[in-house]
Amino acid sequence: MAREDEIKKEREKKLDELKKLGVEPYPYSFDKKNDCDELQKKYEKLQPEKETKDKVKLAGRVMLVRDMGKISFATLQDSAGKIQLVLQENKTPEKETEFFKKFIDAGDFIGVEGNIFRTKRGELSILVSKIELLSKSIKPLPEKWHGLQDKEERYRKRYLDLIINPEVKKVFEIRAKIIDAIREFLNSRGFTEVETPLMQRIYGGGEAKPLKTHLNALDMDLYMSISPELYLKRLIVGGFEKVYTICKNFRNEGIDKFHNPEFTMMECYQAYADCDDMIKLFEEIYEYVMKKIGKKPEIEYQDKKLNFKKPWQRINMIEGIKKYGKIDVEKISDKELLKKVEELKLDADSKTPKGLIIAKLFEELVEPHLINPTHVINHTKETSPLCKLKRDNINLIERDEPFASNMELGNIYSEMNNPILQRKVFMEQSKFLKERGLAHPFDEDFLDALEYGMPPCGGLGLGVDRMVMLMTNSASIRDVILFPFMREKD
Repeated sequence: MAREDEIKKEREKKLDELKKLGVEPYPYSFDKKNDCDELQKKYEKLQPEKETKDKVKLAGRVMLVRDMGKISFATLQDSAGKIQLVLQENKTPEKETEFFKKFIDAGDFIGVEGNIFRTKRGELSILVSKIELLSKSIKPLPEKWHGLQDKEERYRKRYLDLIINPEVKKVFEIRAKIIDAIREFLNSRGFTEVETPLMQRIYGGGEAKPLKTHLNALDMDLYMSISPELYLKRLIVGGFEKVYTICKNFRNEGIDKFHNPEFTMMECYQAYADCDDMIKLFEEIYEYVMKKIGKKPEIEYQDKKLNFKKPWQRINMIEGIKKYGKIDVEKISDKELLKKVEELKLDADSKTPKGLIIAKLFEELVEPHLINPTHVINHTKETSPLCKLKRDNINLIERDEPFASNMELGNIYSEMNNPILQRKVFMEQSKFLKERGLAHPFDEDFLDALEYGMPPCGGLGLGVDRMVMLMTNSASIRDVILFPFMREKD
């Protein structure tokens, strides 16, 4: 830290000198004409020791400075790539060289003009004829291998992470392409993109704990959205047949490699469709996105080979427990089931509905085996109050959870549209949660909307962050969120 303070003082002195010389160290603009990557491609066939008369004008951050006496080198980095700058005696104006040597440091933004050539060692370079300081860096950049290898610090100071580790920027460029591709696909299928409230008087669409805020203007407590589901269904009631939103959800729960309190979801709803239709749509979205970003259906993720070629395999929740846990939950007694819960130390007891215990058993015993893309179908009815009962088994619901590499990728339903049954299920859920000391709001307006009639409907939620994790081979959700939530630094 002492060394950093010394460097900072030295650079502040340079600022004072520049002001005395009448040089503005933070000008308003620069007429940038070229990009580093564009030049690298354009002159890739230029032979070593060959010079051109082509004038270029570009700007970026100085990453490295080397003064060799009669010749000086610098590495310039812009948003597209890097290129070498050369200031050489008798070729670069003396005034420009002196300015460079005295005032330019690694970290500074500069604008340069010059001619393209390739060095004897084969490095594409710019022979600088003019240089302009665009922004003086006060703090020194961290050294690549020593100053910014701590993951926590990289997440906290993402701006430094992006400067020092250019490969990180590529992850977020791919993320942007993925979101564009999702939109493009849904728009081409006749879906209308809509927006839903992020601040809500009554939160719904899931059982997650919300984050609370307060609206001073109306002296009203509000909740940050945990899901856009109930608003999107209102739009299906209102006459939209295909709607979607790409939005932030906020959940006041755990933080780990798969979870961040603020995350991005795509949810879409289609009238006259069911769970099976939406399963096919989910697979088609993945296929389309992978093609758009140049990926084949077979990818490697964290040393695991995954094949997203459709159709994905399917596994029934109860059959999965039988296969991997060697437990037949349909035949086992309640007493034996509770004993198994105790053995596995699951968060359940004698008051927990059997359907929820089955879901917890699946999570514990089966999910670790779900490596290749898999649809987990036929969930127990207690796992969601917003889903239609299975046509041939009223103890199950028409719900699917797609998985890959032990990671849940989304949620798919045949949506409940019977207002009488929906009210009954809501009341049962509310009673269960109240007995557990958990308050959950009762959305009377949503039930009112259902009473006006909602057509048969399929719903689909897709975790955008987790899709990006898979497509960029990123181990943690923090690697694909530019500014993940972090604990306060001591």
